[in-house]
Amino acid sequence: MKAHELRDLTLTELKARLNDEREVLQNLRFSKSVTGQLENPARLKNHRREVARLETVIKEKSSAE
Repeated sequence: MKAHELRDLTLTELKARLNDEREVLQNLRFSKSVTGQLENPARLKNHRREVARLETVIKEKSSAE
């Protein structure tokens, strides 16, 4: 999801999405450590970026209030 789309969501929705993304990222890291490889290693990068994007938007909304 793009940053401008995330800015339309409420703070609680953003935090819920952040928790979901962190859980997916943790599962990907776990499966990589167990098997030693992933089907699509680019997913790690995409989810890390999504977590950073969500944290940025949450911080922007929190400081605006």
